[in-house]
Amino acid sequence: MDPRKFCDPLVTAAGERRAHVALRVLETLWFNTGTLCNLTCGHCYIESSPKNDRLVYLSAAEVTEYLDEIAAAGLATRLVGFTGGEPFMNPELPAMLNGVLGRGFDALVLTNAMKPMVKCKPALLQLKDRYGDQLTIRVSIDHYGRAVHEEERGRRSWQPTIDGFCWLARNGFSVHVASRRLSGESEAEIRAGFARLFAELDVAIDAADPVRLIVFPEMDASADVPEITEACWGILGKSPQSVMCASSRMVVKRKGEARPVVLACTLLPYDDRFELGPTLASASGAVPLNHPHCAKFCVLGGGACSRR
Repeated sequence: MDPRKFCDPLVTAAGERRAHVALRVLETLWFNTGTLCNLTCGHCYIESSPKNDRLVYLSAAEVTEYLDEIAAAGLATRLVGFTGGEPFMNPELPAMLNGVLGRGFDALVLTNAMKPMVKCKPALLQLKDRYGDQLTIRVSIDHYGRAVHEEERGRRSWQPTIDGFCWLARNGFSVHVASRRLSGESEAEIRAGFARLFAELDVAIDAADPVRLIVFPEMDASADVPEITEACWGILGKSPQSVMCASSRMVVKRKGEARPVVLACTLLPYDDRFELGPTLASASGAVPLNHPHCAKFCVLGGGACSRR
């Protein structure tokens, strides 16, 4: 990639005005519960692993502070998402979910559905009984076949995930699946493969539904992608309001820091340029699309983490 690209927040390497995205409304607030994970995947954008604690565990009390800010400011937030790492490794996740759901928000948890989630089965069943479909669990299944999934996530990772996924479905949870384009197949081929898998597992998910089964574009920060200029919206026939940072933010807590901060995007946890301050109010400004992920995943790839 041209080293001059994605450097200046105002202009591109070619001297054109860089696209910015204004926060239209905070529809979705994400909490990164910590980067620790029970797996070390081959292409994890956040580099989660059993050893990566660059983002430490959030506490339920810290989550509550942001929920209080939403209430005090009268923000139109409807969905609260939890990502990691593996969110179920954070021992306070059930308390966080109870606090979010009890205030009437919808909640979305991203998980690999393995042992950390299994340990939380009793708490999950209580939450489902109390709040029903307010809670959605999105299970990461990187491919409809064991081989590609385990090439990315490691040996013996397939069956525990499938077992956890089936437990969720058979116990009446609102369950979605997140997959990826690792295999080089078309999206239509991937969806057809998942349709066969869901039929074999007797799980009632329509693989053609882009919400129930999300197929994410791949991310590669070193790939040579075009910078997004103000003129690109018209050229591409897209609106800046279709990009994630027009409607969402993410809260993280960095190792060694006294309090959490708010980031512009779920995909950029370590880039200080996208840190917007400690409060939701401080994070309400426009975001410059000054990273390769902005172009490849969001604008050109059409990716959106909070689609529900």
